[in-house]
Formats: sequence, C-alpha cells, structure tokens
Amino acid sequence: MPFTFTAAPSSRITKSKPKNPLLKRSSSSPFSGHARRKPVQRAHSKPEVSDDEDLFGDRLEDIGLITSLANDLSLRDVAQIMKYTRSHMFDDMPERGGMNSTRIAEVLNFRKSLPPIVTNAQVHAFTVSPSTTEREIAELTRAGVIRRIVIPGRGTGASSSGEGLVLVEDWEIMLKGSRLDENVNEKYLHQLKSNPLFSTIPSNVLTALEATALMRAGFLTSSSPSLNSASAFNRLDSATAGTMTSLSSISKAASGSLAAVGGEGAVHGAGGGGSGGLRRGSSQSSLQPEEGHQQSLKYGGELQFSLPSTGPFLRLLTSARSHLMTLLALSKYREAPLYLLRERWDGGIAGDDPAAKAKQYRGEFAGILPGRTRKWKQFYGLKFDWILAECLGAGLVEVFETGSVGRGVRAA
Repeated sequence: MPFTFTAAPSSRITKSKPKNPLLKRSSSSPFSGHARRKPVQRAHSKPEVSDDEDLFGDRLEDIGLITSLANDLSLRDVAQIMKYTRSHMFDDMPERGGMNSTRIAEVLNFRKSLPPIVTNAQVHAFTVSPSTTEREIAELTRAGVIRRIVIPGRGTGASSSGEGLVLVEDWEIMLKGSRLDENVNEKYLHQLKSNPLFSTIPSNVLTALEATALMRAGFLTSSSPSLNSASAFNRLDSATAGTMTSLSSISKAASGSLAAVGGEGAVHGAGGGGSGGLRRGSSQSSLQPEEGHQQSLKYGGELQFSLPSTGPFLRLLTSARSHLMTLLALSKYREAPLYLLRERWDGGIAGDDPAAKAKQYRGEFAGILPGRTRKWKQFYGLKFDWILAECLGAGLVEVFETGSVGRGVRAA
C-alpha cells in the first residue's frame, strides 16, 4: 500500500522574497550598527504641589482666636517675659548642619553682638490685656527696672519695629563688657539710673572725649550733625584751613589729578616738612576736635542713649517679618496650619525622629541640611516661635484654633 507524504497545514514552507538592491542604503556613520531606540518624550517641568497644599486648598475652620501664646505659667510679669523671649530667640547649633567652622563662628558672633532689646510686640504676644501690660511697663520704667528705646523712622503703633524695651541689668552688663574707661562707665550708669524717664543726657555731664568714646562704642547718639564720632576726621582745623589739603579744596579737584591728593607740597603747605612740624600739626588736629565738640555740647548738642548693633537687630527683625508673611502668602487664602508654616520656615530640613534617621541610614532622602536653608543662611537660626510671636504682637497675623488640624495662622 503506497504512502503519500504531504506537509501539514501548520508547517508550510515559505520562500523568502528577493530583496531589492535599490532599497539598500549605505551609511558611513559609526553608530549605524547600534540598535536604535525611540526618543523619550520628556514633559516640561512643573512646580510640584505637595499633598498639604491640595489638602488645605479650602479655608480652615475657625472656632476661636488665640490672644496669647503664653504656655508657661511662670510668665506672669513683663520682666519675666523679656528674659524668656531673649533666651528663646535662636535655635541651638545643629550637629549635622552643613556649616564649616568659619560659618559657625560667624553665626555665634552675630548672636553675641546683638543688643538685649525686646520689642513691644513680643511682650504683647504673651499677655492678654494690652492696657494692663502698658501700665505695668510704665511702672517698671519709673522704678528703673526697664528702659524704653525708640528708633525714629520705623513706623508707629503696635506694628512699629523701632520701639523696644531693655532691662537695665542687661544694659549694664553690655556696658561693662565694652572696653571703655571705668570713670566713663560710672558717669554713664549714673545718668542711666538716676533719670529713668529721660532718653537724653545733659550736655554738661560728659566731656567731649568721653562723649566721643561712648558714641564710637554705640552707647550714645547725637542729634547734632556737628557732633558725631566721625567729626574728628573731617573737621577743618588750623593746620589745613585755607590750604590745598582742606576738604573744600580737594572735593572740587578733578578725580585722578594731583590736586585731588592735596597738590604738590601739600605737607609743607599744611605746616609740615619735618618731625617737629608734623608733631605740631598732629597736636593741633587732636585739640581742635575737642574744642569743636565742646562748642557743640555747649550750644544745643543733644546726646541720646542707645545700644550697639541696634541696626543689625532691626534689619534681622524686619527681614524675618517680611519672610514669614511671604511664606503665608503661598497659601490660597493666606492662611495655613501652624505645623505647615513651621515646616516652611525651617526649610524642610532632616528631622531627628527615628523614621528620618532610618532613611538617612539607608541612604534615602530625608531633607536638606540646615546650613543650606534661609533660616540659617540669612536669619542665623532664628526660631519660628519667636518670629510668630513678633508678628502676632505687631498685629500682622492671627492665630486661631481649627479643631481638626491644630492651630492655624492667617494674615491679618
């Protein structure tokens, strides 16, 4: 019986078609032999919106305002509030802050140089009744326990950053820490304690040299433009008046010319030319500012009490205020939960909780180093609670209870 072999239907043999040689393209590129990949379409980067921003897109529930931030029962009077505020102004230096030794020394020196000023807004943030607080401040001022310090041109009212309070004992400690003569310190402290309601010193109490030393140290200011710490360097004396070295002549000369440096023979024209002449010129220049200062004190020169490094303190205060209001404005209705605003102020730094430490151990991202945040780069580690109390006492923000997410903060 003959057998006929036929191919199965599923295994049919197909012949390959001959390739057209005209469709072959030769390429001289060295990458022609590599496998080609489809380019990845990258979307444009958009600012990421955190879950907190989506969650609190609506207004927060307000079940009652918080008028005082005092959580410590020991804060019963103004003096205790001032000491508490000064001791809780900055955070401690972090162990892993990402700052070198030079930056750490700069931060610590800046903190140490700040004056012991406590603004009125800080005091009012920890009290309930503003009128009662003002009466207590007036009583302590009359008793010589505290002193008011006013910097003009810094606004008026509760939001003013130029009105502050200073404990007299802190003022005395700062004065003794300076390198002034003991007699000058005694005269200054006598006037500071004997006239607690006056912000000025009588012109006949201090000599011109004593007043100049106190002004250069930052403990006095003068309302008279002819009496300041720099007048000893720009006052016309008998050795330079009418010569080419006088400021009136030099200021009119062209920049880069010989006349701009006093002209030819400037030393001889000013009475110099030898060691004796230079000594006479220097003695005259040292005596003349003394006489000029004495005249300024005699005819209306007014000296006012002040503290060193008040300018850096005010710049830190105003910039921190504006930065906190900027962070609050990131929310839709200019309000945010307290913990979220705190995280924004801290800059999303790595936490100290066990979960954050575990992430750091595994090499995962757990936040940035504190030294790279604005809190430490610009504000030297200023605490969030301190600047919150400042803005609350100044009337810039309101703190309220939400009932669901803790306390909330909104712009006033």
